[in-house]
Amino acid sequence: MKNSSAGSGPKRITTRVIASMKQDKKKIACLTAYDYLTARLLDQSGVDLILVGDSLGMVFQGHETTLPVTLDEMIYHSKTVVRGVDRAMVIVDMPFMSYQANDEEGFRNAGRVMKETGAGGVKFEGGARIADLVRITTRAGIPVMGHLGLTPQSIHQFGGYQPRGVLSDEAKRIVDDAKALEEAGAFAVVLEKIPSRLAAKVTKAVGIPTIGIGAGVHCDGQVLVISDLLGLYEDFHPRFVRRYAQLAETIRGSVGSYVKDVKEEKFPSIEEGY
Repeated sequence: MKNSSAGSGPKRITTRVIASMKQDKKKIACLTAYDYLTARLLDQSGVDLILVGDSLGMVFQGHETTLPVTLDEMIYHSKTVVRGVDRAMVIVDMPFMSYQANDEEGFRNAGRVMKETGAGGVKFEGGARIADLVRITTRAGIPVMGHLGLTPQSIHQFGGYQPRGVLSDEAKRIVDDAKALEEAGAFAVVLEKIPSRLAAKVTKAVGIPTIGIGAGVHCDGQVLVISDLLGLYEDFHPRFVRRYAQLAETIRGSVGSYVKDVKEEKFPSIEEGY
């Protein structure tokens, strides 16, 4: 059974709500989720956007990059997330090679995601080069979020996780790409690991909301990977992550206590049996 988040505000977050939040200068809170229970908790806590990120390839599946994640896997995880959500808008990452071959394939795969998951929209990485894909997808009624800056699906081309947009040519291209995405119909754009000054410039240059991750304070909203925020994923700790909990330590301690109690025949007690 689903439970709506407490507090006032819209009963369901839509693209119209997201657009109005930028106009009203209200910050947008976004987090990733990959399963029903996590999504349910995030929704109850008032998160506006839930991203079913292909980051699940690293924090859920244990891969070194997001590249191995398949479209079927994204659909599976997205179905479980959508079941846990009443209020937040759920966006699904289109994984590597689900849209890069040609626009028709990308459009059909985006349609499959929407049809099979019940999500609120999809996210593509790239700027002007995917503008035609964004255009045909949004014209079909599928909300699209863009993603610029450090785009993890291009990590081998970049050669690492260094910040993007540091050089003037690339910075200009990111601004132009954001404008191209807006013109093509995208309702928002993620800005990952770019200088704060550049993020401010992009945010001012476009009428659609910018969602930052490692892009400073000037974006219209922020997104983090839930495993990073909760201190569950300890192998990667970039400077832009704030850990609000240390659940890895809590889980190890709790499981260790359970193991000890079982070994010492302290669990279960008589009262805990039938």
